[in-house]
Amino acid sequence: MFAHDEETLAKVARAARESGVLALDTEFMREKTYYAKLCLLQFGAGDGAWIVDPFVVSDLGPIAEVLADRSVVKVMHAGGQDVEILTRLLGTPPAPVFDTQVAATLAGFPAQVGYARLVKDLYDVDIDKSDTYSDWSRRPLTPAQIEYALADVVHLSRMYLQLKGKLEAEGRLAWLQADFERLSDPATYEVVPEEQFRRIKRVTSLSRRQMGVLQQAAAWREREAQRRDLPRRWVLSDETLIEVARRQPKDASALGELRGLNVRSLGDGGKGLLAAVLTGLALPDTELPRITKRPRTVVDIEGVVELMGALVRVQAAAHGVAVPLLATRADLERLAGGERDESPLLQGWRKSLVGDALVDLAEGRLSLRVADGKVVPKIVEGPVE
Repeated sequence: MFAHDEETLAKVARAARESGVLALDTEFMREKTYYAKLCLLQFGAGDGAWIVDPFVVSDLGPIAEVLADRSVVKVMHAGGQDVEILTRLLGTPPAPVFDTQVAATLAGFPAQVGYARLVKDLYDVDIDKSDTYSDWSRRPLTPAQIEYALADVVHLSRMYLQLKGKLEAEGRLAWLQADFERLSDPATYEVVPEEQFRRIKRVTSLSRRQMGVLQQAAAWREREAQRRDLPRRWVLSDETLIEVARRQPKDASALGELRGLNVRSLGDGGKGLLAAVLTGLALPDTELPRITKRPRTVVDIEGVVELMGALVRVQAAAHGVAVPLLATRADLERLAGGERDESPLLQGWRKSLVGDALVDLAEGRLSLRVADGKVVPKIVEGPVE
C-alpha cells in the first residue's frame, strides 16, 4: 500500500514495465501558493496500488525513471495538473500519456466526465468522493483518505485498456495523438511573464501605451508571485493592475492613492511595481504590445456562431463525440471571424468531422434544415451566390 523505501519504489517500477502501463494520480494543495504543493502520489501497476508520501520519500529515482520510460504508458484522468506538478518535480514530463477523461469524451461520454462517474458507468462501482477537498497536507492520513487515494488509481489500468480498445475498433485512437503529445510537452506548462497581461479582463479597453505598462506590471507580478510562492491575486489583483496601467503612478505617493492596493503586500514598498511602470512608459512605440482584434468579415458574427454551433451539435451527435471536444465557442468565434490558418477545427480529425462542413456552411455551400423534427445538414445545389 505505502511505498516508503527504494525497494518498494523499484517494485512499482518493475510492475509498470512488466504490464506496460502505470496508472497515476496526485493530491495537492494550491489555495495559498503559486506552485502546487504535492502532498501525495498514487500509482497503480499490474494488480497493485501504492501511495507514495513525498513528505517521507525524498528520492523518487526509480519512479522518475519509469515516468520517462517511453515503453510504459502513463495513464491518468484529467491529468493536466498532475503532469504539470510532476514536470516541475522531476524536471521532465511523464511520457507517453493517456488521459481517460479525454478518451472517454471521444468514446461518447459527456465532456469532462468525472472519474467516479466513469467508474460507475463502466463497472457499476461506486466511489466515495467525500474526501475530494481534504487537507492533504495534514498527517497522519485518515483511513478514509487512504481509501480515497487508492481508489483513484485502481480502476485506471483496465479503464485504459477498455477505452483504448473501443477507440481502436472505431478508428479513433490516432485522433488523440496530438492531444496527448500536447499534454506531455514541457512547453504546455511554461509561463512567459510578459505574456500574462493577455489573460487579464478589460485589457482591450486600454491604449497601446497603457497596454505596455500593463504588460510590464503583470510580468513583475508574475515573477513576484513565483519568487514568494504566493497566488497572483495575493500580490496584486487584476483590477488593480488595470488601474496601474491607466493611471501610471510614478512614485510611492501616487501608488498609495490607487484603490484596493496595499503597498505593504507588494513586498518591497512598491519599488518593483514602480520600476515596471517606468519600463512600460519607456518602451518604444514599435515594441508596444498589440492584441489583434478578430477581423469582422461578417456583420452578424454572433448569428453565424450560433448557426455553426447547431452544425457542431449535429456532427457531435452523429459521431458520438462530446460537443466541447469537437469545437469550443472560442474556436467557432475565431473561425466565424475569418481566422483559419491556425484553427484547430481545420486540423486533424476535427477537420474531417466538422471543420470542412463549417467552412462550407460559412461560404454557403451547406445549409441546415429541419427534417423529421431534427436539424440536418444539406448540400446546396447549384452555384453559390
